[in-house]
Amino acid sequence: MISLVIGLMAQATFASATVNPHANELFDRDADLKAWALRLYDRNHDGWLTLYEAQPALNQFRDIADSDRDGRVTTYEYARAKEFIAARW
Repeated sequence: MISLVIGLMAQATFASATVNPHANELFDRDADLKAWALRLYDRNHDGWLTLYEAQPALNQFRDIADSDRDGRVTTYEYARAKEFIAARW
């Protein structure tokens, strides 16, 4: 799972017009993160994340999870980020 997160983050181009075609994969594999992303990023409230909704959610998760800012999300950082999200949202 962590390699998927790292791969998704490495592939993402963060220009406003560019969307990672795999942005939904993290949320499809983790029900807790999907619930968080839907709550905050499902702009049209249809219960689904489009790629354009998932990309900012993925960016935000990366910002939360990569606590040492080395460009990688470790298993420890992933778990801490999920705890942070559960406590805050």
